[in-house]
Amino acid sequence: MFQGDSIRLSRLDEGFVELCFDARNDVINKLDARTVDEFRQATELLAKAGDMRGVLVTSAKDVFIVGADIKEFGEMFKDGAEQIATGVLAKNQIFVAFEDLPFPSVIAINGFALGGGLELALTASHRVMSTAAQVGVPEVKLGLFPGFGGTVRLSRVAGAQTALEWVASGKPAKATAAQAAGVVDEVAEPAALRDTALALLRRAAEGQVDWQAAQARKRQPLPLSDKDRLALFATAVEKIKADSPPHQPAALIAAEMMAEAAGVDRARALALEAEAFGRVAKTQAAGALVQVFLNDQLLKKASRKHTGQGGQKVKQLAVLGAGIMGGGIAYTAALRGTPVILKDIASKQLDLGMNEAGKLLSRQVKSGRLTQDKADAVLQSIKPQLDDRGFDTVDLVIEAVVERLDIKQQVLGVLEGSVRTDAIIASNTSSLRIDDIARPLLRPENVVGMHFFNPVPVMPLVEVIRGVKTSDAAVATAVTQVLAMGKTPIVVKDCPGFLVNRIVTPYVNGFLQLVADGADFEDVDRVMEAFGWPMGPAYLQDVVGMDTGAHVGDVIAAGYPERMKPVPRNAVKALVSRQRYGQKTGEGFYRYAPDAGGKPRKSSSPEAHELVRSLQTEGQRSFTPQEIVERMMLPMIIESAHALDDGVAASAAEVDMALMLGLGLPAYLGGALKYADWLGLPQVVALSDKYAALAPAYQATARMREMAAKGERFHS
Repeated sequence: MFQGDSIRLSRLDEGFVELCFDARNDVINKLDARTVDEFRQATELLAKAGDMRGVLVTSAKDVFIVGADIKEFGEMFKDGAEQIATGVLAKNQIFVAFEDLPFPSVIAINGFALGGGLELALTASHRVMSTAAQVGVPEVKLGLFPGFGGTVRLSRVAGAQTALEWVASGKPAKATAAQAAGVVDEVAEPAALRDTALALLRRAAEGQVDWQAAQARKRQPLPLSDKDRLALFATAVEKIKADSPPHQPAALIAAEMMAEAAGVDRARALALEAEAFGRVAKTQAAGALVQVFLNDQLLKKASRKHTGQGGQKVKQLAVLGAGIMGGGIAYTAALRGTPVILKDIASKQLDLGMNEAGKLLSRQVKSGRLTQDKADAVLQSIKPQLDDRGFDTVDLVIEAVVERLDIKQQVLGVLEGSVRTDAIIASNTSSLRIDDIARPLLRPENVVGMHFFNPVPVMPLVEVIRGVKTSDAAVATAVTQVLAMGKTPIVVKDCPGFLVNRIVTPYVNGFLQLVADGADFEDVDRVMEAFGWPMGPAYLQDVVGMDTGAHVGDVIAAGYPERMKPVPRNAVKALVSRQRYGQKTGEGFYRYAPDAGGKPRKSSSPEAHELVRSLQTEGQRSFTPQEIVERMMLPMIIESAHALDDGVAASAAEVDMALMLGLGLPAYLGGALKYADWLGLPQVVALSDKYAALAPAYQATARMREMAAKGERFHS
């Protein structure tokens, strides 16, 4: 009956027809523009056919439909809110036309039916779901909510409470949960899915199942009194306000719209959904989170490219140094199946490292993520030792010793004689140049940087640093191992501070200058946390460790003497001079004491305030939240632009993802460069001129000024 690039219509026996989603040249089905248009054409053919008894909708892929094609969002988001709403509502009429066909329809959900995939499924009179499938509306994770009638139909099919929970959380549901919620009518084993769906379609066509009533209820308001409706949605709105991430309004906008839509018919409800979708699509969070999704796809593509350049799978890993970082690296690798030799020169350090691994595994067992047998096997795959036994079998060694160039060179020089000539040597340095570390070694082409972030088991980013002489094979092996550990690798060029620490240094300097100029550090923390950071800059220094932060900052700043000059009246150095290192000593900018669970709980420290005030020669003064944000964020944007200009990372996407994954930059910003795009480069340059007298770090790059003049963006 119809054959397109994404859809085909085929006649079955007894007056039934099958509409099958089967995108050519793709392993999945998506609701891209082509597929939606073919769905329109197929629906028009079905509506004109006078001898139809019912339509079965299936997928020839391993999934049903994974959702919209997010790569098409960029073009749509260029339009204004009203234009977006108009376009969405027009596409919705295609779904309405299918829903209003004069015969029953059954969807066979054989895999993921997410976002638009579930929205399309909800237009049918009935749904049968494979036990291996999952359904959901995850759009909130992109700063959006369903726009193809999902909020309207989900409310009427499963009830307002379920619809609110699914839309606000974005979590997928398995078959049993979806059936219990009323989202699907029947569940079947994968092999029986098509037959079960076809049997339901036959029963509906024969009048044994009231398919017309199922469709009719989606056209009507929800069967709730005004009082019950208002009470239900008021409670939901308050919960969503409490649970939503800062500056991500999608769930709240959706709930407020759904409250109104519940009391009107389908046509009006769809119009309300489209209007609200147009508004939410123009929010900063939506633009940023969609960009983050696309950036993540780019990172995966880049990783595949790197792993294809001669890397090897690491069958035996060694870690030198059983401190916090080394122990964390060993634990994370072993947990993911790579056996580890953990070497240190001190038995006490080895005991500490193994004890920490044991504690982490015990937590995994307690939470139910691991069985005790599995945890025991993981621990046994870490071999603590004081010598180089077995190093001739090692494919990759990760060095995590003290952050001193002479010691690293000495340790790695000895190591070269213990490993195979093809073994890769990686340094977990956070600030020292890989070229400097590799200079005295015999095989510098085998040396690469693998900069993990603390705490290693939690932080997702690993910077893989390529020195001038580092081979493609060394980079490929490092990237392969990072992926094997469940982390995200970003390959960067060797330079002082590499990428994340280099960019965060001007941010910290901006904070120190604010404090020296009279700002209350607790006020700065409150403002930046309200801006979306998980912790303010003073609290961050305490968590990192003031002594460590000061040392790394000095090393990085020395590499960029023109724009990262030392800040006079430096609060961090003043605290370090009093041995106030932060959480690890119980005193820093804040005071720390363990809570009932043993975690450090911060409280205000009068002593820290007194010390900081002694540095403020002109006394303490107030800054507006806007001033604080501008003075903190502008140096980060500018240094990100410098790093991109210098080729430290290959793209704006990689710069921004590194900051989010390694530093916790607020998700709704999408990264420092995406934030600059949101502000607009002319505005960023104007702010640069406003604050240029503070320090060279506030002076926009020549490329930024050129981009501002041409109306260009970092992310196209």
